[in-house]
Amino acid sequence: MDYSSLTKQIVSVIENEKDFIANTSNISAMLYDAIEDINWLGFYFIKDGGLVLGPFQGKVACTRINIGKGVCGTCVSSKKTQLIDDVHKFPGHIACDSASNSELVIPIIIKGEVKAVLDIDSTTFSRFSEKDQVGLESLIDEVKHFLWN
Repeated sequence: MDYSSLTKQIVSVIENEKDFIANTSNISAMLYDAIEDINWLGFYFIKDGGLVLGPFQGKVACTRINIGKGVCGTCVSSKKTQLIDDVHKFPGHIACDSASNSELVIPIIIKGEVKAVLDIDSTTFSRFSEKDQVGLESLIDEVKHFLWN
C-alpha cells in the first residue's frame, strides 16, 4: 500500500471542502476502497464524554463507546495507536461485529486533545503491520487539519 499517494489523493478531495461530515465521509470511503482485506473502517468522535459513531464503511456498528473501554476507548485514554493482532485476546474488547479478528485504531489529536479515532477492522488475524500503522498515522497527521481548522 502506497500511503503517501493515498494521502495526496485524499487531500485533493477534501482540501477545498469545509464540511466536516462530507470530508470524513469521503475519507472513510476512499480508505475502505484502497485498503485490502478489511471489513469495517470508520470514525468515532469525542462527544458528551464518550465516543460516538461517525461516517463509516461496513456493517452496522456500535453507536457509543465509553472512554477506556474496548480498543477504541483504550486508544483515547492512552492517546496511542492500538495495533491488535487478535481482538479476542484484548481485555474488554467490544465485539460490534463478531467477524472482526484484528484491529487498528489511530487517535486523531489536535493541540494535545483526542478529537476522534480512525478505527479499522479485519476478519484476518494479524492483518495490520507497523507499515500500515506508520502510513495511516502519517495520513491522519496530514488530513486532520482539514477537519478541525
